[in-house]
Amino acid sequence: MSFEKKLRTFILENYLFTEDESELDNADSFLDSGIIDSTGILEVITFIQDECDFVIDDDDMIPENLDSVNNILAFINKKSV
Repeated sequence: MSFEKKLRTFILENYLFTEDESELDNADSFLDSGIIDSTGILEVITFIQDECDFVIDDDDMIPENLDSVNNILAFINKKSV
């Protein structure tokens, strides 16, 4: 399973309490749309670190990197290079 699919499944099941893929657009802001609060973002960070096997530095814990599926995917791609 791709990381994108794992991430989407994690968000859908843990925060939207559904398996309906149409409930989450990759561009949706987690915070602005109320999908995830600040505590939830910490859980997402832990999920990313576990799945990608690297530590996210404090300086990288910003909305531009973590506030949507698209932002997370871009951040992961940047970190992988």
